[in-house]
Amino acid sequence: MRPILIAAIVILMVGQAAAKDVLSGARLYEDVARYASFGLHRFGSPGDRATADWIAGEMKQAGFDVSFQPVVLGRQYVAEQASAEAAGTRVEATPFWWPPEDKASFHLAAPLARDGDVAGKILLLDLPFDRGAYLGPNHRAAITEAAAKKPAAILLMIGNPADERFAYNVTQEDAPWPVPVLVVGAKSRALFERALAAGTPVTFDVKGHYERDVAGRNVIAGIGAGRGPTIVVSTPMTGWYSCVCERGPGIANFLALARTVAAEKWPAHFVFIATAGHEIGHGGMELFLKNGAPAPKDTLAWIHFGSSNACYTFAEGARTDRPEEERYLVLSKSAVALTDEAFARVDAKRLVTEKQAVGELRDVHAAGYANFLGMAGRHRSFHTPSDDLAATGPEILEPVARAFVDAARKIVERGDAAFR
Repeated sequence: MRPILIAAIVILMVGQAAAKDVLSGARLYEDVARYASFGLHRFGSPGDRATADWIAGEMKQAGFDVSFQPVVLGRQYVAEQASAEAAGTRVEATPFWWPPEDKASFHLAAPLARDGDVAGKILLLDLPFDRGAYLGPNHRAAITEAAAKKPAAILLMIGNPADERFAYNVTQEDAPWPVPVLVVGAKSRALFERALAAGTPVTFDVKGHYERDVAGRNVIAGIGAGRGPTIVVSTPMTGWYSCVCERGPGIANFLALARTVAAEKWPAHFVFIATAGHEIGHGGMELFLKNGAPAPKDTLAWIHFGSSNACYTFAEGARTDRPEEERYLVLSKSAVALTDEAFARVDAKRLVTEKQAVGELRDVHAAGYANFLGMAGRHRSFHTPSDDLAATGPEILEPVARAFVDAARKIVERGDAAFR
């Protein structure tokens, strides 16, 4: 065998070995833990900035050409501190986006009321959990109707499996509420029901402020320009709270695929994009699609790592060894056969979309990209402050990462035939 051929085989074997290491559950979990270490990941926060720096550094180390794309969103509310107190017991609260601009910070003590004449009082309101992630017309109508009764403020509980403070994604165009709306977890329900029955006042204490033209960054990383067809890989970086299992597994998968592509020197042009601003309008993805993304006609496939793609389900408060049931492979009709092959060992429901996708794939699909696949879902502590490292683990992370790498490899090897 010729020395040059032997050298090429050795290089390929070394590359595959390196890639295999980055797909181990332990390595993936390290990346999730690193993401968790940055704390709050809300757009424009220190955690958002630290995450972008970290991902950029990892991509550079892998061998990618990396750049930051400035993302400027018109407004962001910064909640410094918020609480609700009754009968001497104080609980953490979260202002419901978007707060009234003249009540960015305020202090209020007033009786609690559920019905009747609530003018000047704090209105106790429940919203049922609709298993969605986005503020919808039913939520808006319920809060608008409650605010029309002229309460001084609204104390809101949103049903969710964790009985925690739940947040819905909003847009930059959404109007502020007429009165302050504070969310508390349903685990504190008994405290406020007692205050309601006794007629004791409830105290709101909120410190926060609005910022304008808030700066964030997308991370764009490319490799293999001119080698072959263009494949785009995306994942969001930001969210309401720590977002550990909401965002962490997707970012770990994103990095694992990037390291594999670079180590094995795949013959394709890859563009990796980590987006900012997901929770307040998909600003980063919207910007990239308008300025930076390859045209649909020049893109062979789009792979997306969405929310909660490797989270455990909980039963009676204890973590099981089963993946969360609300996990979906979101894909174009053209990707069904490929996905069935690559994800045969991954337990996830198929969502074949012809009219509208979910999450940021919704924007990708609407922009005209024909071939796409991704994974998205929700888990017990989704969109709440209790989302932490306990929701995931090496054993559940590894199969998902390997399936995505297998799918991407097949796309590179088969080209257009992967979507026939």
